[in-house]
Amino acid sequence: MNTVDVLNGQALIAGQWRSSARLVMDGGRIVSIDEAGDADQVIDLQGGYLLPGFVDTQVNGGGGVLFNDCPTVDGVAAIAAAHARFGTTALLPTLISDSVEAVAAALDAVDDAIAQGVPGIVGVHIEGPFINPARKGIHSEARLRRLDDAAMALLTRPRRGVVMLTIAPELAAPEQIVALTRAGVIISAGHTDATYEEAIAGFDHGVRGVTHLYNAMTPLQHRAPGMVGAAFDRDDVYCGLIVDGVHVATPAVRLACRVKGAERLMLVTDAMPGVGNGGKPFMLDGRPIYVRDGMCTDAAGTLAGSGLDMATALRNTITMTGLPVEQVSNMASATPAAFLGLEGRIGRIAAGMAADFVALGADLRVAQTWIGGACRFVG
Repeated sequence: MNTVDVLNGQALIAGQWRSSARLVMDGGRIVSIDEAGDADQVIDLQGGYLLPGFVDTQVNGGGGVLFNDCPTVDGVAAIAAAHARFGTTALLPTLISDSVEAVAAALDAVDDAIAQGVPGIVGVHIEGPFINPARKGIHSEARLRRLDDAAMALLTRPRRGVVMLTIAPELAAPEQIVALTRAGVIISAGHTDATYEEAIAGFDHGVRGVTHLYNAMTPLQHRAPGMVGAAFDRDDVYCGLIVDGVHVATPAVRLACRVKGAERLMLVTDAMPGVGNGGKPFMLDGRPIYVRDGMCTDAAGTLAGSGLDMATALRNTITMTGLPVEQVSNMASATPAAFLGLEGRIGRIAAGMAADFVALGADLRVAQTWIGGACRFVG
């Protein structure tokens, strides 16, 4: 058992601000939260904040590693370590559209990483290849395919962590969506050309969320509300949002926050290998991807994920919307945890929860990241 006193700032404890607290931890979890005093260690916030660790459902890479290129325990560990520098304490390594063999390798790698206790890994996100070529974005069209019996058998196999799957719902049979959902797969709509009606049907059959709202989907038009309109019209649907100042304009960020609220809108990075790697260029499907001012594009200018980290997403959202820190913190922690069905384990600083938290300076930059009761990064 170890204890940490948190002093000289604002700590978001069980959804309420406290000026100080003593966290009692054992076995990677918070046993109790008491008054500060005589702890083993001290976190001096120096006027900053202690927030729940960030939960990112869409992480393609980091630290120079692209998950598609390195679907191994070592690759997963390198990605997680890179994002821990930016306050992320739970993430889903995300596979961009690839072969069914690559999907199998990704699922197995994350299973093995969880079995070996790699800090911060709670599941995997398979983004495609079951998406619509009309909205493929940077995804290689040659990789795209329909769901078939072999893919269904692979995706519905029991796993150690969460399995999130991004599909174009208009290209999946209703019975396939139902079967995936019954097997525990969390389905999100993305890279989709769905009409409003097709999107609603997908939600009715079990689609739970929307991958990077606004991007690579049918837009909201007054006579054709599309996927965006359907997402706005359904209070039960979660939406990921890339708040990097490039993927989504500031007014659209504000609108999404007003419509969906902090309980259904979650920040995601869609991060590429340049995060935690100085923004160096990288290769994707044999194509060079260039990183300029945090924006990742191919030679034609097509966006290829982002150079965003979760701490920057938090700061950007606060700046763009004027929302208070605690609401945006929910978008970065509690809401994605609930989307993943992990709200009883992660996403809040409270007794019984994982001892995952991030200390931020007054400028909201990361000073320390703790995962499972251990300090994994000091800035």
